Amino acid sequence: MRVIFLILPQVEIMDLAGPLQVFHEANRHGARFETLCCAMEPEVSTEQGLWLGRLAPLPEPQKSDIVLVPGGPVATHMKAPNAILDWLRKAARANARVGSVCTGAFVLGAAGLLDGRSCTTHWSRIEDLRRRFPKAHILEDRLYVMDGPVFTSAGIASGIDVALALVEAECGPNIASLAAREMVVYLRRDGSHRQQSVYLDYRNHINQGVHRVQDWLSAHPEHAATLPELAQIAGMSVRSLTRQFREATGLSVNAFTKKVRLERAQDLLCDPGLTLEVVAERCGFQDARQLRRIWREAYGKPPSASRPR
Repeated sequence: MRVIFLILPQVEIMDLAGPLQVFHEANRHGARFETLCCAMEPEVSTEQGLWLGRLAPLPEPQKSDIVLVPGGPVATHMKAPNAILDWLRKAARANARVGSVCTGAFVLGAAGLLDGRSCTTHWSRIEDLRRRFPKAHILEDRLYVMDGPVFTSAGIASGIDVALALVEAECGPNIASLAAREMVVYLRRDGSHRQQSVYLDYRNHINQGVHRVQDWLSAHPEHAATLPELAQIAGMSVRSLTRQFREATGLSVNAFTKKVRLERAQDLLCDPGLTLEVVAERCGFQDARQLRRIWREAYGKPPSASRPR
């Protein structure tokens, strides 16, 4: 099966490199993907200044192809060449799967491939995409969206998530998980997960002591650390930690810890092989009963409603 990366000038390196690495790692574990990096010209400069050379010309599309358009400034600020748009339409008519990373969705939209379909892009470009392509059904807070043969993904790193989903669809969850593990991807995220994360949120401050405590809590959700232990990590007194943590994050230490544990539980619940008791233990809850109670308080439904069916 061919995976064709359609590369435009000033492509974002990670939009290309992340998904490309996924298919490479999948091949190391038994998959048979043929990856092609194609462009209108044999040499293209990336947004970061690195030049890519010996790029292949656009091939004749086939039904079994996966076509992926990485994002970049050209996708949002300039009109893609008509030859590119015509080729994408031809690929769609051949029933190839066609998708994008980040702002690559604008190229799909310009080719008319998003009309009547659900899609997404980077959170900062959602309104622009909605304005420019009113016939598309644009979803916010999605890592990726698959609507029939057309798929789109959000910000840069979500290209890895959608690529892993494509690998899983073709080769099964075992090869996808092996590829993810090889890339040290903590856990493959489902497309319905929101783009924001407690691991990234509440970080808009420069208090290094609070950052160290946040890092520790995120890395050890299963441990019931005391405030004195956390204060030692922060290098401050318990009173100072309590005050400065709330000033920096808007949350108490306990509230942040609970959010970390709930997000960790949300990830683990995607694994049908883990019982609720095991999930609770790995997330630092006393037992499954406490997890159920706190989960329902936070989300208004039981944890079972978030498990894959």
